[in-house]
Amino acid sequence: MMNNLNRLITFQADNIAMPDIDMAVIRKWVGDVAATYGKVCGPITYIFCDDERIISVNRQFLQHDYYTDIITFDYSHGTRISGDLFISLDTVLTNSQQQQTTYREELHRVIIHGVLHLCGINDKGPGEREIMEAAENRALAMLQL
Repeated sequence: MMNNLNRLITFQADNIAMPDIDMAVIRKWVGDVAATYGKVCGPITYIFCDDERIISVNRQFLQHDYYTDIITFDYSHGTRISGDLFISLDTVLTNSQQQQTTYREELHRVIIHGVLHLCGINDKGPGEREIMEAAENRALAMLQL
């Protein structure tokens, strides 16, 4: 299973330094969180980038003209989750300062936020933000650093 996750969950840095994360721990965690929703991991690519790249992706694909911490492209089918997750490390840092949390904690929250979207949890409709935050908190409690 672990070797499979090594192949399926990949990390890229786009014009920015790769964040200091334990990729093996993150892969296992993502797989464990997905399993709690009855899902298995297909190909998932994390693309860490800067604010300029995320706003470019946001404009090009979503016609949104604003910065965001994560954009999730969902290719999931049935119980197999799959997607490309663009994460702006600039926005993660800004959010960590605004939320008065550590950069590492905020980065982990955003990393799992995208997976929760792939598992079917939304955060745009009425009451959905609270559901997402509760799911993030449960997932973060599962992270074994």
